[in-house]
Amino acid sequence: MGSGHAHGGQSAAGKNKRNLIIVLGLTGTYLIAEVVGGIWFNSLALLADAGHMLTDVFGLALALAAIWFAQRKATPERTYGYYRFEILAALANSVVLIGISLYILYEAYQRFVEPPEVQSLGMMIVASIGLVINVAGMFILRAGSKESLNMKGAYFEVLSDMLTSIGVIVAGVIMLTTGWYYADPIISAGIGLFILPRTWALLKDAVGVLIEGTPADVNIAALRESLSQIDGVAGVHDLHVWSLTSGVNAMSVHAVLAEESEHDEVLARVHEHCTKNFKISHVTVQTERGDVAEHETHL
Repeated sequence: MGSGHAHGGQSAAGKNKRNLIIVLGLTGTYLIAEVVGGIWFNSLALLADAGHMLTDVFGLALALAAIWFAQRKATPERTYGYYRFEILAALANSVVLIGISLYILYEAYQRFVEPPEVQSLGMMIVASIGLVINVAGMFILRAGSKESLNMKGAYFEVLSDMLTSIGVIVAGVIMLTTGWYYADPIISAGIGLFILPRTWALLKDAVGVLIEGTPADVNIAALRESLSQIDGVAGVHDLHVWSLTSGVNAMSVHAVLAEESEHDEVLARVHEHCTKNFKISHVTVQTERGDVAEHETHL
């Protein structure tokens, strides 16, 4: 019997840390401008959106802090390091965004019952500035959101802000030209309904990682079949694949050696096959001979 492993690689979110810092700076600056504008124009809508923006700034800061934790070295107490902090940040962001969406729907209902008068022009000017900043933020974070749940959570934060800005502008135009203040709650409800299902999908993905489900980018059936066909491998069992964080997949497997096969050669072939063909950066292999597999409980 024998075992071997190989691991390494920076998390997907870690590669986008600089972009996240830029977006956090832009969003924080706009938050201050929105608070000043809400007070200056006596706009409750802008102040309410500033509260929404405050949670987004917190979410972006949380995503950045998670990247910092994930880059810390492993310790005897944390042998895998702190990669999971990124997933916890994605989970926290998704919960916050779901809460925001539900609050938007509640607030929309309250305003539909009794729509308040809004100073539309000033609201539209500030919202237009926010739209430009949010579009820039989305452009900066878009590529990273396809690789990392943590970055996807940050991207959704900025996306929700962008939609809110558009909604505020559209509602402002309608109210300014027609005086129909029901536009504000109706558009706000549409924003909440748009954000909710996408955030729910992010929540499911984060929970999937935390319960060590098979990564979506690894076909475990194809992996099992291909491992069995490696020269020197008579069979495999106890195959497990999971994610430490987005972009960092891990695997463990027991490989039954064929007759006259060399232990070290088989280990090298399995390591190379998994890291090259299946996006697995941490590979642990136990090799064995005979009928050891018959005594295992996980097949």
